[in-house]
Order: sequence, then C-alpha cells, then structure tokens
Amino acid sequence: MGRSGSLEDLLSVAGGALATLAYSISVSEAPCYARHDVERMSNHTAAAEVLLERKGCAGVITLNRPRFLNALNFNMVKDIYPQLKKWEQDPEIFLIIIKGAGEKAFCAGGDIRAVVEAVKLAPKKAHDFFRREYILNNAIGSFQKPYVALIHGITMGAGAGLSVHGQFRVATEKTVFAMPETAIGLFPDVGGGYFLPRLQGKLGYFLGLTGFRVKGRDVYTAGIATHFVDSEKLVMLEEDLLALKSPSEENIADILETYHTKSRIDQDKSYIFEHMDKINSWFSANTVEQIIENLQQDGSPFALEQLKVINKMSPTSLKIALRQLMAGSSKTLQEVLTMEYRLVRAFMVHHDFHEGVRAVLIDKDRSPKWKPANLKEVTDEDLNNYFKFPGSNDLKF
Repeated sequence: MGRSGSLEDLLSVAGGALATLAYSISVSEAPCYARHDVERMSNHTAAAEVLLERKGCAGVITLNRPRFLNALNFNMVKDIYPQLKKWEQDPEIFLIIIKGAGEKAFCAGGDIRAVVEAVKLAPKKAHDFFRREYILNNAIGSFQKPYVALIHGITMGAGAGLSVHGQFRVATEKTVFAMPETAIGLFPDVGGGYFLPRLQGKLGYFLGLTGFRVKGRDVYTAGIATHFVDSEKLVMLEEDLLALKSPSEENIADILETYHTKSRIDQDKSYIFEHMDKINSWFSANTVEQIIENLQQDGSPFALEQLKVINKMSPTSLKIALRQLMAGSSKTLQEVLTMEYRLVRAFMVHHDFHEGVRAVLIDKDRSPKWKPANLKEVTDEDLNNYFKFPGSNDLKF
C-alpha cells in the first residue's frame, strides 16, 4: 500500500466529458443453464458505456468506458439501476457480477467534470446524478442476491460505491483503492460515511481524509475486499461462477474462497499493518487540528508524508469528512446516503468543489485556492450549515 505516481493524474484521466447515451442489454428466454448471451438488444451505438448481459444464471454488468478508466456517468447509473432491480426479481437470476472493461480500472470514480458542467448549465441534472447514484448505492447494499464485484485495477470514489456495499468484493494484485475526494474540495461520498468508519481501527478515517491508496492484497487485508485472487486467474474465476447452475450463496462463496486460498501473489506482504498502530493513534482525535498535531509530534517519514498530503486538501472538506465519518459510524446506510445527499447539494453551491475540479481536472495547475484557506477559518457554524442544508428534497429510497 502506498503512493506511487500522482493521485491527481489518476483523477485527471478519470474526469472525461459526459458521453452520449449508450445502452446495451442482452436477454434470453432459454433455460437458466443454457442462457449465455443468446439474444442482444441495443440501440446500435458504436460503443455502449455499460453492458448489461444475462449469462447463464448471472446478470453481468460491465462498465465499458476503458478510455476514461470506466468513470461512472449519469447515463450509466440510469441504465444500471432498473436492470439491477429487474434481476433482483427474476427467479432465474441467481447472482450479479460487476466488472470494468480493460486492464486498468474497475471504475476510477464519477465523471466529475460532467457534473461541474451540469452545475453551471442545469443544476437539477447534477443533483439528479447524485440522487440516482446514491439510490443505486443503496440498492446494491440491500440487494437480495449474491453480488460479486471484481475490483481489478483502479477503484476510486464512485467505483467504491458500486462495489463495497455488495456482498462479495474480489481484489487482485493490480487493485488500487482510494477515496480521493478531499483533494478536489468534496468529501468521501457514495456511502463512504457508512463503510469507512466500519473498517478496522481508524483506517477508514485515514483513507477518507488523506485519499491514501491501498494496493493489491492490502485491499483485502484492510477489509475493503472480501477475497483476493491473482489477476491471471480472474477470467477463470468468472467462468466458474457463470458455469454454476442455480447456485446457492454457499456455492458462490466456496468458489471465491477456493480461488482466494490458491492465490500466491504478495501472500506474505502487508504494508498496512506496519503503520496501523500509528494510524489508530493519529486518527483517534476528534478534530482535524488534533490529527495534524499528532502527525507533527510523531515526526516519522510516514507521518510527515501524510501531513504534507493533508495540508494540500480543502480545509472545509477535511472538517466535513471527519464529522461525516464520525456521524456515519452509528447510522444505517440509508441514513448516511441521506446525509451525504444533503452535503453534496451544499458542496455544489460552494467554492471549494468548483475550485478543486478546476485545479486538478481542468486547468491542472495543481494549485487550488481554497476558501477558507485554513482550518481555523472553517467555523462550527459553517459546518452546521452544510449538514443542515435544506432537506425539502431529501433522498427517497
């Protein structure tokens, strides 16, 4: 687990423009065991952004924007949700598999540049994106059938929302997981307020505030993934899952466990536990100011590296994120998503989100001018206003 390369570079690649609607579903009336993409329905677009296919007894979702690291956009969310609900009610669908096209990413995040453009031109559409996305996150969290996310490659932000709330998450040695939102003046949303504080110790607080990248087997060690599989075996794993006939949850879990047990890559390597005691100590503080003081007092290279990172983040985002995670630790997923929908609507009309996107994704000067510029100037009243943002249009599940 560590920081190689630039997080901003990854964010920049993921922040592609909002593409036009593309849709692809394959359906079949064949018996469950013979159903293998027999019939395809599509609108004949050159490249569908998400593929929704019935294969054997499984519904298979493929995020299909590899050029943009499978960044999630409005149309993809709009397509996935109704099909997921249909599959949940279909007696001949026994599991869901979700994966990303290409070798680089499962999903590197939401299409943030498109959201910013929508805020300028049609604010309601930006709100609708987050509303639909959070409703999809909840649908995954409450899904009544086994849900298997193959989180191979970059998995950040919206990619976490499409995976961590599901029953099974399979990482590989190429998985890179992060919640980097504080770097663009946002907060770790998509249910981050639910799953991050439920990771071991204070790890989730550390990840949510710093955007630290967890890599490879440590994604499993951290509890983000439920299983680890060598990437060269991923296709075989999927084939074995698709070959199951009317599988039970136990059948699916047994296959995943078999592949996990046989994995060899980085078997005895764990970067995360080298620092867990310190992470728990530093991030046990109740304020961002105290966390920073803890890092300064420690003075070790690892502590100073995290201090350098935190000092680049939006002060408002840091304070909001810490309060969000603390509050979310005792809320249900639905309650967290409702809280986050209020927060994200507040962020859409405040300076830092737009400035962060400008600095990281548009102008790419990497020099955001945050307002307020320091933690001292972010008052409790400011924070309360974010959390009390008008709830007349609250999320409805």
